[in-house]
Amino acid sequence: MAPAPIDPRIVDVAPPRKDSLGIPAPARDRLDKAGIDLSAGYPYRPSRPLYADDVYNVRNYDRPHVDPGTRADPEKKALLSAAKEVIPLTRHIGTEIVGLQLKDLTDQQKDELGLLIAERSVVFFRDQDISPQQQKKLGEWFGEIEVHPQVPQVPGVSGVTVIWPALQATETPASFRRPGGSSRWHTDLVHERQPAGVTHLHNDTVPTVGGDTLWASGYSAYEKLSPLFRKFIDGKTAIYRSAHPYLDRKHPEAGLKYVEREHPIVRVHPATGWKALWVNRAMTDRIVGLDKAESDVILGYLFDVYEKNPDIQVRFKWSPRTSALWDNRITIHNASWDYEGSQPRHGTRVTSLAEKPIFDANAPTRREGLGLLGPEEIQELADLSRSDLEIHDYHDK
Repeated sequence: MAPAPIDPRIVDVAPPRKDSLGIPAPARDRLDKAGIDLSAGYPYRPSRPLYADDVYNVRNYDRPHVDPGTRADPEKKALLSAAKEVIPLTRHIGTEIVGLQLKDLTDQQKDELGLLIAERSVVFFRDQDISPQQQKKLGEWFGEIEVHPQVPQVPGVSGVTVIWPALQATETPASFRRPGGSSRWHTDLVHERQPAGVTHLHNDTVPTVGGDTLWASGYSAYEKLSPLFRKFIDGKTAIYRSAHPYLDRKHPEAGLKYVEREHPIVRVHPATGWKALWVNRAMTDRIVGLDKAESDVILGYLFDVYEKNPDIQVRFKWSPRTSALWDNRITIHNASWDYEGSQPRHGTRVTSLAEKPIFDANAPTRREGLGLLGPEEIQELADLSRSDLEIHDYHDK
């Protein structure tokens, strides 16, 4: 297949890179079994856009999105009763499902999986026999598949991204001190008009030691904040930027710039109705309406709350042929490069786009929604409500 841009409206493109790495044996076996044509090379690299306006115009329109979790049985009987075992990995985030094949889920089970992901943030399935084509079909259940303008993809299966650290290192060399790539806390595709919802990463090849991935809960990060501080950030928006920079067509001499979108920093998940903190150190640039110094201090603190509370995180050790499905609306994640490229790691990823981020002041936190508030939390909320009433009384007089 001759390289081409993902959108025919993109005219000015950079030529694709040529890669000559050997495909790891487990990955090759999976691709061969799936009937992937590797005769033209692997992976397929689309021609990359040079200019920011081309990237802004990709999917730059409102699209309907119905979250499958909103259709699901709250008890998730069809999904959970079919599993051999359901293992909560931590109290706040992460569940492993044993004994189910993702490719064989019924429509009802897929809806219930969507709700489970919305509640538990990330769900894991080991020993999966799933082709890139089947992975894409499952992704379509959760929303429109994102086809990235410039990342490597499985040949003939657009939207199935190749996650291969050795390939990434050919563009951005990694080292112990600067592992780069996904080895930083982030959330995928925040620069989109309608950013990412569920991402499904299937790793067919993993190191024997290391290479874990970490996720942190946006629900719990928000709940770590005091009620008064939550009230301060509720409704505020920030500028989120793309992972890749581009040129300004009218002023290319100005250098590389990022694609930017404005979104709320606290958002509400449509399936659970719970509030979640939605910022990440890699791509949340600044809070709208604040001076840079003010924004930097507040964002720095919010990043730290997410990243430095291990009780709201899960660290997952991969095994070959394992799938992880997580919700980018309520998490950040970080891929550990502690194996330092000593062994191959390879997988395929499908990301489903969701709704435009929304904020609802009346939405509860996760702990409120589940009735988990302790006496101290209840008292804090009561004190804040009383303070609000006193302020209103003062203004009424």
